[in-house]
Amino acid sequence: MILSRTSQYAIQALIFIATQPRGVPVLIRTVADHLGVPPPYLAKIMQSLGRGKLVDSFRGRQGGVCLREGGEKTDLMQILTLIEGPGLTDNCVLGLKVCGDETACPVHTQWKPIKTKIVKLLNQQTLGKLAAAVRSGKYRLTELPFAALEIKGVARGNVQAILVHPQKAGAGIDDIRRNGHNAGKRS
Repeated sequence: MILSRTSQYAIQALIFIATQPRGVPVLIRTVADHLGVPPPYLAKIMQSLGRGKLVDSFRGRQGGVCLREGGEKTDLMQILTLIEGPGLTDNCVLGLKVCGDETACPVHTQWKPIKTKIVKLLNQQTLGKLAAAVRSGKYRLTELPFAALEIKGVARGNVQAILVHPQKAGAGIDDIRRNGHNAGKRS
């Protein structure tokens, strides 16, 4: 059970989104730029996560993606099952179609207890826990420092936020205006 690049990007993106203020949509391009992920590839991943009801997406000028209500409780195993499909943990580490206790591959016996520990770890790690670890500054998603939206205020029902990019020397901030929970049309 090795994670595909799609699963890695999905988890990274969801953790990044979970670090942002709740309910404020983040542009997919912003997430992609911060993580170093190709934006079109990330957009397809976000569509899958939207169909899986992990994120809400909003179209239009005020659009973007944000975690659904309660999304911070989602564990990594749920994300992997959504991206990779059911049976992910049943797959042979060598990729053999038939591998189990009775028809084992050469590494099955050694891999089984390791796989059990990995599955337990994936079930225990939630987006909320991982986002808190990143926000603390102790852990990173990339070699770049943590960047977060900071709420500037609310004017006429619109949430105004700025994205702080500490990794861009001299750049400071990019102003981003978001329309809170009512940003654009749901897709």
